Amino acid sequence: MRTRTFALTAVTTVACGAALLGPAALPATAGVPVPDTPPDTRVGPAPGGLADAPVGADLSMSADLPASADLPVSAEELLAEVRSCRQISRGRYRTDANRSRATVPVCGTTDAVFWKADMDIDCDGRKTRACNPTSDPYFQPQTAFQTSRGEPLDSARLPFVVVPAPGRIWDYRKSGLTGGSVVAVIHKGEVRYAVIGDTGPAGIIGEGSYALAEELSIDPHPTTGGAASGVTYIAFKDSRISPIESRAKAERRGEALARAFVGR
Repeated sequence: MRTRTFALTAVTTVACGAALLGPAALPATAGVPVPDTPPDTRVGPAPGGLADAPVGADLSMSADLPASADLPVSAEELLAEVRSCRQISRGRYRTDANRSRATVPVCGTTDAVFWKADMDIDCDGRKTRACNPTSDPYFQPQTAFQTSRGEPLDSARLPFVVVPAPGRIWDYRKSGLTGGSVVAVIHKGEVRYAVIGDTGPAGIIGEGSYALAEELSIDPHPTTGGAASGVTYIAFKDSRISPIESRAKAERRGEALARAFVGR
């Protein structure tokens, strides 16, 4: 919930222009990650597919199944569904506090909203070895949404997305989104599923947690890391999972929603 600056800008530049901001109307809540769903389990056909059939087996019935039936939804499939934008935001967002131009619209479909931006690193929430006032000079010990135990989220362990606080440009709540809503995040051909876990300044978009950056092979350092561009966020409407901290639930729900989104 801090004012974000361009992720690749030097710390000294950031310190000159940033101010701590957070949505007053929202409740106060924003090591090495240990995923409960290993990334390698999301790749390749499910056990029991044609590759596992014994030599000489009758494949006549299996041959009628779509070749992609058991494969995870790919980045290409998801991006094909968001090539055009039906803008639902009243205006556009800046990607960083020190950017004067607002270039990013929020777009809508029947089942989701999406935006294409950068990724700055959110290290707020639970204090850890990776996320703390020393590693992040703008560290905040809370996130907009909390765990099932009423505690701040752990940015270093939970992949989550930061959405702009409700404002005149767009109010995420009016798009069927809330804390725990599932988001497909795409970067350089990789797809990962996260939840909405924090809010940021009302005029800036494009931020994810330390853990989400690591999942996408993006440098997760809170002041020098991030991605300057090329990140697509697809947030599925009415998709809230509980508990918000369950990576396994986010993964399962995200894959199911993605399949429906691409028409599988």
